[in-house]
Amino acid sequence: MSQLISRSAKDSPSAIRWLDAITDITGSTTAWLTLAMVLISSLVVILRHGFNIGSIALQDSVTYMHGMVFMMGAAYTLKQGGHVRVDILYNRFSPRSRAWVDALGSLVFTLPVVVFIGWGSWDYVMRAWEIRESSNDSGGLGGVYLFKTLLPLMALSLGLQAFAELLRNLWYLMQPAESTAC
Repeated sequence: MSQLISRSAKDSPSAIRWLDAITDITGSTTAWLTLAMVLISSLVVILRHGFNIGSIALQDSVTYMHGMVFMMGAAYTLKQGGHVRVDILYNRFSPRSRAWVDALGSLVFTLPVVVFIGWGSWDYVMRAWEIRESSNDSGGLGGVYLFKTLLPLMALSLGLQAFAELLRNLWYLMQPAESTAC
């Protein structure tokens, strides 16, 4: 998403602002997990090397948080324009051309991928819920089924943000050309 197209324009449609707000709340909340991961990882190292105490549950918690940061942070990263993109030509495009590229990218690539992930993970997640899957390791954390639920939740949150990006770019493209020039 081009940073030239305002992400917080007060005059943008309320649906876009609402979807962006959901992503902002989810992203900023999820970001705090990185601090928790650092603290717990440090605790694991101190316990292991300082006191010869190991904790599989603490190690599992770091793995769970790591997964949550990536899965639930994907939509926020999309909103911030942080996903990988080849900018060789994109940077040379006009803002309107970038909006076309971004809109088509959301429609042709991102939305179909999130539908595939959501649909494809559904049975996998439901099976984990049916058996209340837990850690295979003795002393590990339970709730693996909760962790696996992040797959369709990531698809949902990323899909909502991709839809917001599509709407934002279409809205931008529908504005008169002279009002969108930078």
